[in-house]
Amino acid sequence: MIKKVLIGFLCSAAVLTVGILIGHYGISTGSAPSWVSEVVKDVDESLIEKFLSEVDNIRIQENLRELTKVPHMATTAGDEQTVQFMLKRWQDPETGLDQAWREEYMVYLSFPDADKPNKVTVVSPSNAVLHTAREKEKPYTADQEDPAVVQPYAAYSPAGHPKGKLVYANQGKPSDYQMLNQTVDLRGTIAITRYGGAGRAAKAINAAPYGVIGVLVYTDPLDINDGLMSDASETYPHSWYMPPSGVERGSFNSRYGDLLTPYLAAKEETYRIPIKDITGIPPIPIQPIGFEDAYTLICELGGVEAPAAWQGSFNCTYNFGGPGFKHTSAFNNSDVKLDIYNREEIKNSSNVMGVIRGSVEPDRYVIYGNHRDSWVHGAIDPSSGTSVMLELTRVLGQMVKEEKWRPRRSIIFGSWGAEEFGLIGSAEYTEQYFTKLSERTVAYINVDIAVFANATLRASGMPSVQNVIFKAAKQVKAPGQDSKSVYENWIQYSNRSSPTYGVIPRMGYLSGAGSDYAAFVHYLGITSMDIAYTYDRTKTNARIYPAYHTAYDTFDYSSKFIDPGFISHQAIARTAGNVLIRLADSLVLPLNCSDYAETLESYLDTAVTLYQDQLKAKDISMEPLKHAVASFRSAATHLDEVIRSSDLTNETPLKVRRINDQLMLLDRAFLDPMAFPDKYAYRHVIWASSNAGKPTFPGLADAYATAVSSGQSSDWEKVHYHVSVLSQAIEGAAQTLVDVI
Repeated sequence: MIKKVLIGFLCSAAVLTVGILIGHYGISTGSAPSWVSEVVKDVDESLIEKFLSEVDNIRIQENLRELTKVPHMATTAGDEQTVQFMLKRWQDPETGLDQAWREEYMVYLSFPDADKPNKVTVVSPSNAVLHTAREKEKPYTADQEDPAVVQPYAAYSPAGHPKGKLVYANQGKPSDYQMLNQTVDLRGTIAITRYGGAGRAAKAINAAPYGVIGVLVYTDPLDINDGLMSDASETYPHSWYMPPSGVERGSFNSRYGDLLTPYLAAKEETYRIPIKDITGIPPIPIQPIGFEDAYTLICELGGVEAPAAWQGSFNCTYNFGGPGFKHTSAFNNSDVKLDIYNREEIKNSSNVMGVIRGSVEPDRYVIYGNHRDSWVHGAIDPSSGTSVMLELTRVLGQMVKEEKWRPRRSIIFGSWGAEEFGLIGSAEYTEQYFTKLSERTVAYINVDIAVFANATLRASGMPSVQNVIFKAAKQVKAPGQDSKSVYENWIQYSNRSSPTYGVIPRMGYLSGAGSDYAAFVHYLGITSMDIAYTYDRTKTNARIYPAYHTAYDTFDYSSKFIDPGFISHQAIARTAGNVLIRLADSLVLPLNCSDYAETLESYLDTAVTLYQDQLKAKDISMEPLKHAVASFRSAATHLDEVIRSSDLTNETPLKVRRINDQLMLLDRAFLDPMAFPDKYAYRHVIWASSNAGKPTFPGLADAYATAVSSGQSSDWEKVHYHVSVLSQAIEGAAQTLVDVI
C-alpha cells in the first residue's frame, strides 16, 4: 500500500514538474494582449524622418495651381468647385483619409450688386460728375479679367447714397476723429481713411458719432509698398508691390461667427436674432478704393495741414480738408458721393471635414485647419495654406492606407468655409460641437497664409506649444540653406532672451481674431498655434504682403514673387506636419506648463511696473495676483518633475492619461464667461484682445487705461474686478496641475 502511495506521489510530482517546465518554456514572454504594446508606444522618430522626406514642393505647387484656377469667394460656384476638389482628395482610395464629409451652415453674408456696381464720384454743385473712382482693378493678366472677380467692396457695409464734403481722418481711430473734430465740423462729411491702426468696421463705427455720413478706405503706399507707386516699373507685374488700382477687400465686421446666430450653430432651423440687433458692423456706408484714386482725392483737399504722423507717400501735403477741396482745385466746392448697393443674404456655406482615426485614444483630437474661401483667386490667402494641408494629408493618408502608420490620437482636418466674412465656418463648428471639442481636443494647428514671403518662420501660440514647435523647426532645413535649420534661421530674424533657455526664437501670442484659431482659443480655451513663413521686417515696412485681398493674389504672383520653387511652402508643410505628428503620437503630450509660467511671470512683472503704485493708491492690492502666479509656477514645476521622474512606459495607462488630461485641459482653466461682457465670445482671460497695447494681462490693461482716462470710481472698481478675475483664474489653473485634491 505504501509502495503504491509512493509511486503515485512520485508520478504526480513528475507530472507537476513537467507542467511547470512546459508552462515556463512553452508560454511566450510576448503573450500579453497586443494592445499593451500599442498603449505604451511613443512617437516614432523614423516615421517623422520618412514624413519629412516625402513632402514634395512640386505637388504643393500643383495643388496651388489647381486651387487658384478660378475665384472662389464663399458660397459661389468657385467655392463649390473647391469643396468638390477637397472631398475628392480626402476620399482618394490610395492617399485619402479614413473619412471625409461636408458640414453645412446657413450663414448671413454681404455682397455687392453685380447689376448695380458700387460707385465713388466727385460731383459738382450742379451734380456734374468730375471724377469717378475705378470700379475694377486694372488687368495685367487674364486672372483679373475673370468675370467671377468680385468688385472691391466692404462686406456688411449698409447700402446708401451719402454725399458730402471730404475730410481726411488718417486711420479712423477714435483719437483721429477726435483730433480732426477739433479743427473741422464733421457733420455731413465723407471721411477718407487709410488701412491700419483700427479695424475695418471701426473706421466707420468711430466716425458715426461725429456726424460723418460715409467713409472711404484705401491702402497708402507708405504702409504697403515702401512708398513705391508706379506700375510702369515698381509695382506688380514687375514686383510684389500693390499696383495703383489694387484694392483690399474685406469683412467690415468686428465680431467673429455668423452674425444672426450668436453662440448657436447656424443650421437651417436655428433661431436668428433680428437683423436690427446685429452689432459690430458699420452704421454708415463705407467703400474701399485704390491708392490711385485716393491720391486724386487727398492731394486736392484744402484746410489745415495734417500732423506729420498722418502724412503718407503721396507727393503732396495731406490736409484735413476744409472740409472739402482747395479753392484752387478743379474740385472746388464739390462733394464726394458714395453709391453703395450692397445686399445681405442667408447662404449655404460648407466646411469640408476629414479624419484619421486614432488607434489608442481615438477620443482625443488633434485638429489641423485652414479656411478654403478667398476674396478672389486667393493664392496666398488662403490657398498657400490649403495647398500645404493637401500635401500633408496626402503623405499621412498614404501611410495609413498602406498600413504603415496610424496615429495614437485622432487627427481631424478642417477646410473652413466663409472665413473671410468673419471666421464663420470654424466658429460655427465650435458652436455645434462645443461640448465634444471642449472635452476631447488636445490642440488646434492653424496654417492659413502658409507663406507671406520666404525669409523666416513666424509662429504664434500658447506658451505651452513653444517647445514642440522649436523641436520640429530644428529638424527641418531652412529653404535654400542646406546647412541651416528653420530654427537656426528663425532665431537670426526674431529672438528674445528667456530666463530659462537664454536666446530663443520669439513666438507671438494669439490675442486677437486674425484667423480661424479665434474660436478655439477664445471661446473653447483649446491650446492653439498659427504657423507661417514670412518676410524680413528689416527690409520692408509692408504691414502684410502687398497683394492681400486684391485681384493680384494669384498663382502668377505667388510663383514669381512670394516663393519661387515653393520651397518655403515645403518647409511649412514639414514643420507643421512634424508638430502634428508629435501631438498625435507622443505618449505624453509635448506641452510644457513651465513655459506658460514664464509668460505669466513676464506679464505680472509688466503689470507690477505699470500699475502697482496707482493701484495701491486706490487701495487695490496686487498680492493675490502675485500669489496666484507663484502658485502656478510651483504647480508647473511639480508636474514637470512628475513627468521627468516617471517611467511612463511602465506605468499604468491611467496615470499617463491623467497627466495628458492635465496638459490638455490647462487652457480651459483660464476661461471666464463673465470676464468680458462687451467682447463677443472672448472668454480666455490671458489671451483676450486688448486696446491698451501693453504686454500684460488684457482685461487688467484695458480696465486700467479706462480708469485712468475717466477717473471714475466705477472704472477703478472694474480694475479691482479684473485683478480678482485673473488671480482666481490663474490659481484655479495651478490647481489643475497638482496630483489630487
